Amino acid sequence: MENAMLEDLTVKDFALIDSVSLDLGKGFNVLSGETGAGKSILIGSLTFLLGGKAGADSIRTGADEARVSGTIYLEAGAKMARDWLKERGIEPDDDRVLLRRTLRSNGKSGTWIQDTPVTRTELADFTGFIVDIHGQHDHQSLLKVDEHRRFLDAFAGIETEVADFTVQYAALSAKRKMRDEMNTSERERSQKIELLSFAVDEIRKAGLSANEEEELSAEEQRLSQHEKLFALADQIAESLSGGEGALSLLKRTRAALETAASIDSGLSAPLGRFENSWYELEDLTETLRQYRDSLTFDPERLEAVEERLSLIFKLKKKYGATVADILAYASDAENQLEQLSSWASNRSRIDAEIADLEKAVYRAGSALSEKRKRASIALQEGVETILRTLGMAGTRFSVQLTLREGNDTMQRSGPYGFDNIEFMISANPGEPLRPLARIASGGELSRVMLALKTVLADADETGTLIFDEIDTGIGGEVALAVGGHLKELSLRKQILCITHLASIAVRADNQIKIEKSLESGKTVTRAFPVSGKARVEEVARMLAGDGFSAASVQHAEELLGKYAK
Repeated sequence: MENAMLEDLTVKDFALIDSVSLDLGKGFNVLSGETGAGKSILIGSLTFLLGGKAGADSIRTGADEARVSGTIYLEAGAKMARDWLKERGIEPDDDRVLLRRTLRSNGKSGTWIQDTPVTRTELADFTGFIVDIHGQHDHQSLLKVDEHRRFLDAFAGIETEVADFTVQYAALSAKRKMRDEMNTSERERSQKIELLSFAVDEIRKAGLSANEEEELSAEEQRLSQHEKLFALADQIAESLSGGEGALSLLKRTRAALETAASIDSGLSAPLGRFENSWYELEDLTETLRQYRDSLTFDPERLEAVEERLSLIFKLKKKYGATVADILAYASDAENQLEQLSSWASNRSRIDAEIADLEKAVYRAGSALSEKRKRASIALQEGVETILRTLGMAGTRFSVQLTLREGNDTMQRSGPYGFDNIEFMISANPGEPLRPLARIASGGELSRVMLALKTVLADADETGTLIFDEIDTGIGGEVALAVGGHLKELSLRKQILCITHLASIAVRADNQIKIEKSLESGKTVTRAFPVSGKARVEEVARMLAGDGFSAASVQHAEELLGKYAK
């Protein structure tokens, strides 16, 4: 096992479960218990942890919140899961990742991977690399037609070739889009050239500069309010330097302070500070007087500024909200003109590139189709061989490969090749092949999944497979065969299986008993591993049909002695 597995599961206040903590080992794990004990509830809590939906009715009666958590152990081969975490900045701790979900009675829920909050959809995406649930629940990736291509390609060992094809296909799509954008009529092209040329000419003739509008606006304000500005400047100058202005008053104050300082040397410092302020104010007064005297009214300059601002306003209405936008428009228009002017040469170049890419895509797509055809035959034979041992001898399995319709390479191709791929099944002799998703029986579906997963085990990264009541409608030798296949598959995958059949349970490396009891007037579900005598008794109960006898105990001991290795 080199991918990922579920190491433990903790459930609190979910449905009938008060509190359950389970350590799940590698290999083959079986969940058993009497009918109605709550095995499916435990799987339901696990489905919730993996990103499934759950309503407030899933919270145990009397509790405010349901909590489910579990630890995922990532081995070296779990590349897709590790890459997913790395893209989101989530670091495993000693190759382990903690999943947590909560559900409150008000309908609100919380979802975390490690300590990072994630959405339910993100959680489902991540756990999809790790766990598949087959049976009565939702994680049935092999029923998704879009996944059939991926599984077949993995079985054929052509994932790298498919990825290379996808790159070529994307390049061809981009070139075709570029040509379509260029492929306007000559009249439209000429009209566009004319409009763009006019815009470029108009903007360039204006000779705009980046900060021109702000500078002109400030100058316009000064020129248009000349009289008010002069009056204010004159008022300021007079208040400072007039007959009884501030400077005259301060001059008398300075003389008085000098006399006082000659009497008391303690005033020398304040006198120094006053003199510094005096000289600064005297200089400021001169500056303001010069500013007042420099003010002149220039009506011709005002008119020129207003005309310039009017031009900028007109250009802004046509080409952009700011001068920077206008200049950017002109630059973009010049680039478009260059492209349109060199249309003929560009068109020839792009046509040649498209032709080369079409040849490459056709060769690569055809090669993929051939490899898929060969792999599909081997996959069909492998699945049907296993199904015959699982009580489905009359079942036919087929990988339906059909070419996409179209008259050219692009129409016939998709991002992954020329093929539409779908798994088909005929569960009974004489019945036509139908899509895998249309299998009626849950037991038949689980066995088909088991066969597929057995064949695909080495090609699929998913590390944990859960089979919910795979034993529906089987018994005897078929049940033994199912147990044998599960055991074989568990050498490469972690297996969790709900079963009522002792002939399957005895193959398990780890058996967990689910039981329901009445505690403090409430029905609760418990789960705990069984081994030794307790396991013998549980297998004997399964043999005898929810009870056990001396004969069933002896039979249980024999089966465990034979298969529990």
